[in-house]
Amino acid sequence: MLDITRSFSSFSVDDIEAARTFYGRTLGFEVEDSMGGLLITVPGGQTVYAYPKDDHEPATFTVLNFEVPDLDEAIAELESMGLPLEQYASTPQMPIDEKGVLRDPDSGAGIAWIKDPAGNVLGIIH
Repeated sequence: MLDITRSFSSFSVDDIEAARTFYGRTLGFEVEDSMGGLLITVPGGQTVYAYPKDDHEPATFTVLNFEVPDLDEAIAELESMGLPLEQYASTPQMPIDEKGVLRDPDSGAGIAWIKDPAGNVLGIIH
C-alpha cells in the first residue's frame, strides 16, 4: 500500500488573482501561493489547491462543499455579499424550491449552490 501522508482536492481557475480575492477576501479563507497556484485552507483545516489553466472550463458539478449550521442564515449572508444562488431547474428527482435550494422534506436539511469567479460550483450544505 502507498505511504500517503495527506490528501487534498484541486480544481482549475482562469484567473488566480480573482480566485485569491474571492477565497481570501470575500469568503475569508487563508490563501497562500503554492507552485503557481493557490493553497486554500478551508474551515476545518483542510486544504484545496486552485491552479491556473489558460483553457479553463468550469466544472459542471460541485467541486467543493461547505457545511453550515443554518442554511437560511448562510444564504442571507451570501446574498448580502452579492453572491447569488445558482438557479437549477426543479425536477421530480431534484425538487428545488423558489430560492434555488434542494431540501429534504423530512429533515429540512438542504443544499444551495454558488459559483466562484471561474464558474466552479460550490455547495452550501446543512
